[in-house]
Amino acid sequence: RDSLSLALNETYQERMNEVSSLKRFKNGRTIKDTLHYMAKLVRAGVDLFDVDLGCYDNWWLPHPPEGMPAGCFLDMSKIAKEFFRRNRIKSNTGVDVPVVAVGKLGYPDIAEKAIRDGDCDMVMLARPLLADPDWCNKAFAGNVEEIRPCIGCQEGCVNEFILGGHPQCAVNPRTGFEERFPETFTPAEKKKNIAVVGGGPAGITFALIAAKRGHNVTLYEKSEKLGGKIAVGSIPKIKFDLRNYLAYLEKQMELCQEQYQLQVHKNTTVTAELLKEKAYDSVIFAYGTKEIFPPFEGREEANLILGTDLLEHPEKAEGANNIVIVGGGVVGCETAHWLVNEYGKNVTVLEMLPHFMMGVCTANRGHLLHYLEKSGVRLYNCTKVKALAKDGVYVEQNQSQTVPDPYNTWQPLLPPNIPNPMEKAIKEEIVEKKIPADLIVLAMGGKADETFFFEAGEEHLAKEIYNIGDSSRAGRVLEAVRGAYHLAVRI
Repeated sequence: RDSLSLALNETYQERMNEVSSLKRFKNGRTIKDTLHYMAKLVRAGVDLFDVDLGCYDNWWLPHPPEGMPAGCFLDMSKIAKEFFRRNRIKSNTGVDVPVVAVGKLGYPDIAEKAIRDGDCDMVMLARPLLADPDWCNKAFAGNVEEIRPCIGCQEGCVNEFILGGHPQCAVNPRTGFEERFPETFTPAEKKKNIAVVGGGPAGITFALIAAKRGHNVTLYEKSEKLGGKIAVGSIPKIKFDLRNYLAYLEKQMELCQEQYQLQVHKNTTVTAELLKEKAYDSVIFAYGTKEIFPPFEGREEANLILGTDLLEHPEKAEGANNIVIVGGGVVGCETAHWLVNEYGKNVTVLEMLPHFMMGVCTANRGHLLHYLEKSGVRLYNCTKVKALAKDGVYVEQNQSQTVPDPYNTWQPLLPPNIPNPMEKAIKEEIVEKKIPADLIVLAMGGKADETFFFEAGEEHLAKEIYNIGDSSRAGRVLEAVRGAYHLAVRI
Protein backbone atom coordinates (compact mmCIF):
# COMPACT_ATOMS: atom_id res chain seq x y z
CA ARG A 1 0.00 0.00 0.00
CA ASP A 2 1.31 3.40 -0.90
CA SER A 3 0.10 6.95 -0.40
CA LEU A 4 0.91 8.74 -3.66
CA SER A 5 1.46 11.84 -1.51
CA LEU A 6 1.26 12.72 2.16
CA ALA A 7 -0.78 15.71 0.89
CA LEU A 8 0.35 17.85 3.83
CA ASN A 9 1.28 20.88 1.74
CA GLU A 10 -2.09 20.76 0.00
CA THR A 11 -3.92 20.30 3.32
CA TYR A 12 -2.23 22.93 5.49
CA GLN A 13 -0.73 25.34 2.93
CA GLU A 14 0.70 28.38 4.81
CA ARG A 15 0.66 26.53 8.11
CA MET A 16 3.50 24.38 6.78
CA ASN A 17 5.70 27.46 7.32
CA GLU A 18 4.18 28.40 10.68
CA VAL A 19 3.74 25.21 12.73
CA SER A 20 6.98 23.69 13.99
CA SER A 21 5.72 20.10 13.91
CA LEU A 22 4.67 20.52 10.26
CA LYS A 23 7.75 22.39 8.95
CA ARG A 24 9.87 19.23 8.79
CA PHE A 25 7.44 17.72 6.28
CA LYS A 26 7.23 20.79 4.03
CA ASN A 27 9.30 19.23 1.28
CA GLY A 28 7.63 15.83 1.32
CA ARG A 29 7.58 13.50 -1.64
CA THR A 30 5.38 14.41 -4.57
CA ILE A 31 3.13 12.13 -6.60
CA LYS A 32 5.83 12.11 -9.29
CA ASP A 33 8.43 10.97 -6.73
CA THR A 34 6.15 8.18 -5.52
CA LEU A 35 5.39 6.88 -9.00
CA HIS A 36 9.09 6.55 -9.82
CA TYR A 37 9.61 4.83 -6.48
CA MET A 38 6.81 2.39 -7.36
CA ALA A 39 8.54 1.61 -10.67
CA LYS A 40 11.65 0.59 -8.71
CA LEU A 41 9.50 -1.55 -6.40
CA VAL A 42 8.17 -3.43 -9.44
CA ARG A 43 11.72 -4.20 -10.53
CA ALA A 44 12.44 -5.36 -6.96
CA GLY A 45 9.60 -7.87 -7.15
CA VAL A 46 6.42 -6.12 -6.00
CA ASP A 47 3.43 -7.51 -7.91
CA LEU A 48 0.50 -5.31 -6.88
CA PHE A 49 -0.23 -1.87 -5.39
CA ASP A 50 -3.15 -0.18 -3.70
CA VAL A 51 -2.91 3.58 -3.51
CA ASP A 52 -4.43 6.44 -1.56
CA LEU A 53 -3.44 9.82 -0.07
CA GLY A 54 -2.50 11.25 3.29
CA CYS A 55 -0.83 10.32 6.57
CA TYR A 56 -1.33 10.53 10.33
CA ASP A 57 -1.19 14.33 10.35
CA ASN A 58 -4.25 14.58 8.08
CA TRP A 59 -5.76 11.34 9.26
CA TRP A 60 -9.11 11.73 7.53
CA LEU A 61 -7.48 11.14 4.14
CA PRO A 62 -6.15 7.58 4.61
CA HIS A 63 -9.16 6.85 6.89
CA PRO A 64 -11.98 8.56 4.96
CA PRO A 65 -14.94 9.23 7.26
CA GLU A 66 -18.57 10.02 6.59
CA GLY A 67 -18.74 13.17 4.56
CA MET A 68 -15.91 12.27 2.21
CA PRO A 69 -17.29 11.22 -1.17
CA ALA A 70 -17.61 7.62 -2.28
CA GLY A 71 -14.67 6.45 -4.39
CA CYS A 72 -12.61 9.38 -3.09
CA PHE A 73 -9.26 7.93 -4.25
CA LEU A 74 -10.19 6.61 -7.68
CA ASP A 75 -8.15 9.42 -9.23
CA MET A 76 -5.09 8.01 -7.45
CA SER A 77 -5.50 4.48 -8.84
CA LYS A 78 -6.15 5.96 -12.29
CA ILE A 79 -2.94 8.04 -12.10
CA ALA A 80 -0.92 4.96 -11.11
CA LYS A 81 -2.37 2.80 -13.90
CA GLU A 82 -1.73 5.49 -16.52
CA PHE A 83 1.86 5.91 -15.28
CA PHE A 84 2.63 2.19 -15.64
CA ARG A 85 0.94 2.01 -19.03
CA ARG A 86 2.56 5.18 -20.39
CA ASN A 87 6.02 3.99 -19.33
CA ARG A 88 5.37 0.42 -20.53
CA ILE A 89 6.13 -0.98 -17.09
CA LYS A 90 4.97 -4.58 -16.77
CA SER A 91 4.68 -6.76 -13.72
CA ASN A 92 7.14 -9.58 -13.11
CA THR A 93 4.77 -11.99 -14.89
CA GLY A 94 4.61 -9.76 -17.95
CA VAL A 95 1.11 -8.32 -17.48
CA ASP A 96 0.05 -4.78 -16.72
CA VAL A 97 0.85 -3.92 -13.11
CA PRO A 98 -2.37 -4.49 -11.14
CA VAL A 99 -3.57 -1.43 -9.22
CA VAL A 100 -6.15 -1.71 -6.45
CA ALA A 101 -8.51 1.15 -5.60
CA VAL A 102 -9.43 1.91 -1.98
CA GLY A 103 -11.49 4.51 -0.17
CA LYS A 104 -15.24 4.33 0.44
CA LEU A 105 -15.96 1.84 -2.31
CA GLY A 106 -18.72 0.05 -0.42
CA TYR A 107 -21.17 1.16 -3.09
CA PRO A 108 -21.45 -1.69 -5.63
CA ASP A 109 -22.39 0.57 -8.54
CA ILE A 110 -19.39 2.88 -8.02
CA ALA A 111 -17.02 -0.04 -7.45
CA GLU A 112 -18.17 -1.84 -10.60
CA LYS A 113 -18.02 1.33 -12.70
CA ALA A 114 -14.45 1.97 -11.55
CA ILE A 115 -13.37 -1.46 -12.78
CA ARG A 116 -15.30 -1.21 -16.04
CA ASP A 117 -13.89 2.25 -16.79
CA GLY A 118 -10.35 0.99 -16.20
CA ASP A 119 -9.68 3.27 -13.23
CA CYS A 120 -8.45 0.22 -11.31
CA ASP A 121 -8.09 -3.54 -11.63
CA MET A 122 -9.59 -4.45 -8.26
CA VAL A 123 -11.34 -2.77 -5.37
CA MET A 124 -10.41 -3.29 -1.74
CA LEU A 125 -13.01 -3.19 1.02
CA ALA A 126 -12.37 -3.13 4.76
CA ARG A 127 -15.02 -1.32 6.81
CA PRO A 128 -17.88 -2.31 4.46
CA LEU A 129 -17.07 -5.96 5.20
CA LEU A 130 -17.14 -5.29 8.93
CA ALA A 131 -20.61 -3.83 8.46
CA ASP A 132 -21.76 -6.71 6.25
CA PRO A 133 -19.50 -9.74 5.67
CA ASP A 134 -21.95 -10.90 2.94
CA TRP A 135 -21.37 -7.74 0.90
CA CYS A 136 -19.86 -9.63 -2.03
CA ASN A 137 -22.56 -12.31 -2.14
CA LYS A 138 -25.35 -9.73 -1.96
CA ALA A 139 -23.77 -7.56 -4.63
CA PHE A 140 -23.24 -10.57 -6.91
CA ALA A 141 -26.88 -11.64 -6.45
CA GLY A 142 -28.12 -8.13 -7.19
CA ASN A 143 -29.56 -7.75 -3.68
CA VAL A 144 -27.91 -4.39 -3.12
CA GLU A 145 -30.73 -3.05 -0.95
CA GLU A 146 -30.02 -5.82 1.55
CA ILE A 147 -26.39 -4.77 2.09
CA ARG A 148 -25.98 -3.31 5.57
CA PRO A 149 -24.00 -0.12 4.84
CA CYS A 150 -21.04 1.22 6.75
CA ILE A 151 -21.96 4.62 8.22
CA GLY A 152 -18.38 5.93 8.27
CA CYS A 153 -18.46 6.68 12.01
CA GLN A 154 -15.25 4.67 12.68
CA GLU A 155 -16.25 4.45 16.34
CA GLY A 156 -16.35 0.65 16.57
CA CYS A 157 -13.44 -0.14 14.27
CA VAL A 158 -10.68 2.50 14.18
CA ASN A 159 -11.54 4.27 17.43
CA GLU A 160 -11.66 1.06 19.44
CA PHE A 161 -8.00 0.49 18.53
CA ILE A 162 -7.17 3.96 19.83
CA LEU A 163 -9.10 3.47 23.06
CA GLY A 164 -7.61 0.03 23.63
CA GLY A 165 -10.95 -1.71 23.25
CA HIS A 166 -12.25 -4.62 21.20
CA PRO A 167 -12.58 -3.87 17.44
CA GLN A 168 -16.21 -4.07 16.40
CA CYS A 169 -18.79 -2.30 14.23
CA ALA A 170 -21.49 0.21 15.09
CA VAL A 171 -24.08 -1.32 12.76
CA ASN A 172 -23.08 -5.00 13.03
CA PRO A 173 -22.88 -6.26 16.63
CA ARG A 174 -21.49 -9.67 15.54
CA THR A 175 -18.30 -8.13 14.19
CA GLY A 176 -15.43 -9.23 16.41
CA PHE A 177 -17.74 -11.45 18.43
CA GLU A 178 -18.56 -14.13 15.84
CA GLU A 179 -17.56 -16.92 18.20
CA ARG A 180 -20.10 -15.70 20.76
CA PHE A 181 -23.09 -15.01 18.52
CA PRO A 182 -24.16 -17.57 15.87
CA GLU A 183 -24.81 -16.40 12.33
CA THR A 184 -28.41 -17.62 12.46
CA PHE A 185 -30.70 -16.65 15.32
CA THR A 186 -31.83 -19.31 17.77
CA PRO A 187 -35.65 -19.64 17.66
CA ALA A 188 -37.36 -18.43 20.83
CA GLU A 189 -38.33 -21.25 23.19
CA LYS A 190 -41.42 -19.36 24.28
CA LYS A 191 -43.17 -17.05 21.81
CA LYS A 192 -44.00 -13.76 23.49
CA ASN A 193 -46.14 -10.73 22.67
CA ILE A 194 -43.67 -7.85 22.81
CA ALA A 195 -44.17 -4.09 22.57
CA VAL A 196 -41.29 -1.86 21.48
CA VAL A 197 -41.71 1.81 22.37
CA GLY A 198 -39.57 3.89 20.01
CA GLY A 199 -38.47 3.45 16.41
CA GLY A 200 -34.86 4.58 16.54
CA PRO A 201 -31.87 2.30 15.77
CA ALA A 202 -32.23 0.47 19.11
CA GLY A 203 -35.96 -0.13 18.75
CA ILE A 204 -35.68 -1.20 15.12
CA THR A 205 -32.72 -3.53 15.74
CA PHE A 206 -34.51 -5.22 18.61
CA ALA A 207 -37.80 -5.54 16.72
CA LEU A 208 -36.15 -7.12 13.64
CA ILE A 209 -34.25 -9.76 15.60
CA ALA A 210 -37.03 -10.57 18.06
CA ALA A 211 -39.53 -11.04 15.23
CA LYS A 212 -37.13 -13.26 13.28
CA ARG A 213 -36.73 -15.42 16.38
CA GLY A 214 -40.49 -16.03 16.42
CA HIS A 215 -41.85 -13.42 18.83
CA ASN A 216 -44.97 -11.40 18.03
CA VAL A 217 -43.62 -7.84 18.01
CA THR A 218 -45.43 -4.50 17.82
CA LEU A 219 -43.31 -1.38 17.41
CA TYR A 220 -44.74 2.05 18.27
CA GLU A 221 -43.23 5.28 16.97
CA LYS A 222 -44.64 8.64 18.02
CA SER A 223 -43.59 10.46 14.82
CA GLU A 224 -44.49 9.83 11.20
CA LYS A 225 -41.15 8.24 10.33
CA LEU A 226 -38.76 5.70 11.74
CA GLY A 227 -35.14 6.36 12.63
CA GLY A 228 -35.19 8.50 15.75
CA LYS A 229 -32.03 10.57 16.08
CA ILE A 230 -30.50 9.10 12.91
CA ALA A 231 -33.43 10.42 10.89
CA VAL A 232 -32.57 13.92 12.12
CA GLY A 233 -28.80 13.38 11.99
CA SER A 234 -28.93 12.24 8.37
CA ILE A 235 -30.40 15.53 7.09
CA PRO A 236 -27.11 17.36 6.25
CA LYS A 237 -25.73 16.38 2.84
CA ILE A 238 -22.43 15.20 4.34
CA LYS A 239 -24.38 12.56 6.30
CA PHE A 240 -25.29 10.52 3.22
CA ASP A 241 -23.79 7.38 4.75
CA LEU A 242 -26.25 7.66 7.63
CA ARG A 243 -29.12 8.20 5.17
CA ASN A 244 -28.13 4.96 3.45
CA TYR A 245 -28.26 3.16 6.79
CA LEU A 246 -31.70 4.60 7.52
CA ALA A 247 -32.93 3.41 4.10
CA TYR A 248 -31.51 -0.04 4.87
CA LEU A 249 -33.36 -0.18 8.21
CA GLU A 250 -36.61 0.91 6.57
CA LYS A 251 -36.22 -1.79 3.91
CA GLN A 252 -35.50 -4.43 6.54
CA MET A 253 -38.63 -3.43 8.43
CA GLU A 254 -40.71 -3.79 5.26
CA LEU A 255 -39.32 -7.26 4.55
CA CYS A 256 -39.71 -8.35 8.15
CA GLN A 257 -43.36 -7.25 8.26
CA GLU A 258 -44.03 -9.38 5.20
CA GLN A 259 -42.36 -12.51 6.54
CA TYR A 260 -42.71 -12.41 10.33
CA GLN A 261 -45.06 -11.34 13.11
CA LEU A 262 -44.08 -7.67 13.17
CA GLN A 263 -46.45 -4.70 13.22
CA VAL A 264 -45.47 -1.02 13.10
CA HIS A 265 -47.66 1.82 14.34
CA LYS A 266 -46.37 5.30 13.50
CA ASN A 267 -47.81 8.58 14.80
CA THR A 268 -48.67 6.74 18.00
CA THR A 269 -47.92 8.01 21.47
CA VAL A 270 -47.76 5.08 23.87
CA THR A 271 -49.44 5.46 27.26
CA ALA A 272 -49.57 3.28 30.34
CA GLU A 273 -53.24 2.66 29.58
CA LEU A 274 -52.45 1.33 26.10
CA LEU A 275 -49.81 -1.06 27.41
CA LYS A 276 -52.07 -2.24 30.23
CA GLU A 277 -54.93 -2.85 27.80
CA LYS A 278 -52.76 -4.91 25.41
CA ALA A 279 -51.32 -7.01 28.26
CA TYR A 280 -47.92 -7.58 26.62
CA ASP A 281 -45.54 -10.22 27.96
CA SER A 282 -42.59 -7.86 27.49
CA VAL A 283 -42.23 -4.13 26.94
CA ILE A 284 -39.01 -2.72 25.49
CA PHE A 285 -38.49 1.01 25.99
CA ALA A 286 -36.27 2.68 23.39
CA TYR A 287 -37.77 6.16 23.13
CA GLY A 288 -34.62 8.28 23.25
CA THR A 289 -33.34 11.22 25.24
CA LYS A 290 -34.39 14.47 26.79
CA GLU A 291 -32.64 17.46 25.24
CA ILE A 292 -30.38 19.37 27.64
CA PHE A 293 -31.81 22.88 28.02
CA PRO A 294 -29.83 24.80 30.69
CA PRO A 295 -31.65 27.62 32.48
CA PHE A 296 -29.51 30.38 30.98
CA GLU A 297 -30.30 33.88 32.14
CA GLY A 298 -32.28 35.72 29.46
CA ARG A 299 -33.46 32.64 27.61
CA GLU A 300 -37.07 33.90 27.63
CA GLU A 301 -36.21 36.87 25.43
CA ALA A 302 -33.61 35.14 23.22
CA ASN A 303 -34.38 33.84 19.75
CA LEU A 304 -33.60 30.26 20.76
CA ILE A 305 -33.97 26.86 19.10
CA LEU A 306 -32.75 23.31 19.72
CA GLY A 307 -30.32 21.95 17.13
CA THR A 308 -32.48 18.90 16.40
CA ASP A 309 -35.52 21.14 15.87
CA LEU A 310 -33.61 23.37 13.46
CA LEU A 311 -32.37 20.40 11.42
CA GLU A 312 -35.95 19.28 10.91
CA HIS A 313 -37.23 22.81 10.31
CA PRO A 314 -34.52 24.88 8.59
CA GLU A 315 -37.14 27.48 7.68
CA LYS A 316 -36.88 28.64 11.31
CA ALA A 317 -33.47 30.12 10.44
CA GLU A 318 -34.89 32.32 7.69
CA GLY A 319 -33.92 35.92 8.23
CA ALA A 320 -31.17 34.98 10.66
CA ASN A 321 -27.74 35.75 9.24
CA ASN A 322 -25.52 35.50 12.33
CA ILE A 323 -26.09 32.23 14.17
CA VAL A 324 -24.40 31.14 17.40
CA ILE A 325 -24.35 27.44 18.29
CA VAL A 326 -23.90 26.60 21.97
CA GLY A 327 -22.20 23.21 22.21
CA GLY A 328 -19.12 22.04 20.33
CA GLY A 329 -19.85 18.34 20.22
CA VAL A 330 -20.35 16.47 16.98
CA VAL A 331 -23.99 17.61 16.61
CA GLY A 332 -23.09 21.25 17.09
CA CYS A 333 -20.21 21.08 14.61
CA GLU A 334 -22.20 19.16 11.99
CA THR A 335 -25.04 21.67 12.33
CA ALA A 336 -22.55 24.51 11.83
CA HIS A 337 -21.21 22.88 8.66
CA TRP A 338 -24.77 22.39 7.41
CA LEU A 339 -25.81 25.99 8.08
CA VAL A 340 -22.74 27.46 6.39
CA ASN A 341 -22.48 25.21 3.36
CA GLU A 342 -26.16 24.59 2.61
CA TYR A 343 -27.73 27.86 3.75
CA GLY A 344 -24.90 30.41 3.59
CA LYS A 345 -25.10 31.52 7.23
CA ASN A 346 -22.40 33.13 9.36
CA VAL A 347 -21.84 30.73 12.24
CA THR A 348 -19.98 30.76 15.55
CA VAL A 349 -19.71 27.67 17.75
CA LEU A 350 -19.07 27.93 21.50
CA GLU A 351 -17.51 25.16 23.60
CA MET A 352 -16.67 25.22 27.32
CA LEU A 353 -14.00 22.51 27.08
CA PRO A 354 -10.48 22.98 25.67
CA HIS A 355 -11.26 20.87 22.59
CA PHE A 356 -14.15 20.46 20.19
CA MET A 357 -15.72 17.02 19.66
CA MET A 358 -13.71 15.32 22.37
CA GLY A 359 -14.02 11.54 22.15
CA VAL A 360 -14.90 11.51 18.45
CA CYS A 361 -12.72 9.38 16.17
CA THR A 362 -9.63 11.34 15.10
CA ALA A 363 -10.32 11.02 11.37
CA ASN A 364 -13.93 12.19 11.63
CA ARG A 365 -13.06 14.96 14.05
CA GLY A 366 -10.17 16.24 11.93
CA HIS A 367 -12.17 16.13 8.71
CA LEU A 368 -14.99 18.22 10.15
CA LEU A 369 -12.74 20.74 11.90
CA HIS A 370 -10.69 21.22 8.73
CA TYR A 371 -13.72 22.03 6.63
CA LEU A 372 -15.30 24.19 9.30
CA GLU A 373 -12.17 26.35 9.15
CA LYS A 374 -12.23 26.42 5.35
CA SER A 375 -15.89 27.43 5.50
CA GLY A 376 -15.16 30.35 7.82
CA VAL A 377 -16.89 29.00 10.92
CA ARG A 378 -15.60 30.67 14.10
CA LEU A 379 -14.77 28.14 16.80
CA TYR A 380 -14.40 29.46 20.36
CA ASN A 381 -13.17 26.89 22.90
CA CYS A 382 -12.70 27.51 26.64
CA THR A 383 -15.74 29.78 26.32
CA LYS A 384 -18.53 29.73 28.90
CA VAL A 385 -22.02 31.10 28.23
CA LYS A 386 -23.16 33.47 30.97
CA ALA A 387 -26.43 34.84 29.59
CA LEU A 388 -28.56 35.05 26.47
CA ALA A 389 -30.09 38.12 24.89
CA LYS A 390 -32.40 38.95 22.04
CA ASP A 391 -29.47 39.97 19.88
CA GLY A 392 -26.58 37.88 21.15
CA VAL A 393 -24.80 35.73 23.71
CA TYR A 394 -22.80 36.97 26.71
CA VAL A 395 -19.75 34.81 27.34
CA GLU A 396 -16.61 34.49 29.41
CA GLN A 397 -13.80 33.54 27.04
CA ASN A 398 -10.33 32.41 28.01
CA GLN A 399 -8.05 34.28 25.62
CA SER A 400 -4.77 33.00 27.04
CA GLN A 401 -2.10 31.99 24.52
CA THR A 402 -2.11 28.60 26.27
CA VAL A 403 -5.65 27.79 25.05
CA PRO A 404 -5.40 25.06 22.37
CA ASP A 405 -5.89 26.03 18.75
CA PRO A 406 -9.43 24.80 17.99
CA TYR A 407 -8.49 24.18 14.34
CA ASN A 408 -5.50 21.96 15.16
CA THR A 409 -6.05 18.72 13.23
CA TRP A 410 -2.40 17.62 12.87
CA GLN A 411 -2.13 16.55 16.52
CA PRO A 412 -4.68 13.89 17.55
CA LEU A 413 -6.15 14.01 21.04
CA LEU A 414 -5.10 11.28 23.41
CA PRO A 415 -7.89 9.18 24.95
CA PRO A 416 -8.99 10.47 28.37
CA ASN A 417 -7.64 7.33 30.06
CA ILE A 418 -4.08 8.08 28.88
CA PRO A 419 -2.30 10.89 30.78
CA ASN A 420 -0.08 13.14 28.72
CA PRO A 421 2.94 14.26 30.78
CA MET A 422 3.94 16.72 28.03
CA GLU A 423 0.59 18.51 27.99
CA LYS A 424 0.95 22.15 28.98
CA ALA A 425 -1.35 23.62 31.59
CA ILE A 426 -3.96 26.09 30.38
CA LYS A 427 -3.70 29.45 32.08
CA GLU A 428 -6.66 31.75 32.50
CA GLU A 429 -7.11 35.19 30.94
CA ILE A 430 -10.87 35.57 31.10
CA VAL A 431 -12.50 38.23 28.94
CA GLU A 432 -16.20 39.02 29.04
CA LYS A 433 -17.73 39.77 25.65
CA LYS A 434 -20.96 39.71 23.72
CA ILE A 435 -21.24 37.72 20.51
CA PRO A 436 -23.94 39.07 18.18
CA ALA A 437 -26.59 36.54 17.14
CA ASP A 438 -29.88 36.67 15.27
CA LEU A 439 -30.51 33.04 16.27
CA ILE A 440 -29.07 30.93 19.10
CA VAL A 441 -28.93 27.16 18.60
CA LEU A 442 -28.61 24.83 21.58
CA ALA A 443 -26.67 21.68 20.70
CA MET A 444 -25.67 20.44 24.12
CA GLY A 445 -26.74 16.86 23.63
CA GLY A 446 -29.30 14.86 25.53
CA LYS A 447 -29.61 12.77 28.65
CA ALA A 448 -31.27 9.42 29.16
CA ASP A 449 -35.02 9.71 29.72
CA GLU A 450 -36.03 6.90 32.08
CA THR A 451 -39.31 8.43 33.20
CA PHE A 452 -41.73 6.14 31.35
CA PHE A 453 -39.60 3.09 32.09
CA PHE A 454 -39.81 3.68 35.84
CA GLU A 455 -43.51 4.45 35.59
CA ALA A 456 -44.06 1.14 33.80
CA GLY A 457 -42.23 -0.65 36.58
CA GLU A 458 -44.32 1.00 39.26
CA GLU A 459 -47.52 0.15 37.38
CA HIS A 460 -46.31 -3.40 36.64
CA LEU A 461 -47.37 -3.02 33.00
CA ALA A 462 -45.72 -6.26 31.87
CA LYS A 463 -43.95 -9.30 33.29
CA GLU A 464 -40.71 -8.17 31.64
CA ILE A 465 -39.67 -4.55 31.22
CA TYR A 466 -36.41 -3.43 29.61
CA ASN A 467 -34.86 -0.07 28.77
CA ILE A 468 -32.39 0.17 25.86
CA GLY A 469 -30.86 2.77 23.57
CA ASP A 470 -30.74 6.45 24.48
CA SER A 471 -33.59 6.19 26.98
CA SER A 472 -31.26 3.95 29.00
CA ARG A 473 -27.92 5.63 28.32
CA ALA A 474 -27.43 8.46 25.86
CA GLY A 475 -24.83 7.31 23.36
CA ARG A 476 -24.08 6.62 19.74
CA VAL A 477 -25.39 4.21 17.12
CA LEU A 478 -22.72 1.78 18.36
CA GLU A 479 -24.16 1.51 21.88
CA ALA A 480 -27.79 1.61 20.77
CA VAL A 481 -27.47 -1.23 18.26
CA ARG A 482 -25.21 -3.34 20.45
CA GLY A 483 -27.52 -3.13 23.47
CA ALA A 484 -30.60 -3.92 21.37
CA TYR A 485 -28.90 -6.91 19.75
CA HIS A 486 -27.71 -8.39 23.04
CA LEU A 487 -31.24 -8.23 24.45
CA ALA A 488 -33.01 -9.45 21.31
CA VAL A 489 -30.93 -12.64 20.92
CA ARG A 490 -31.72 -13.82 24.43
CA ILE A 491 -35.25 -12.63 25.28
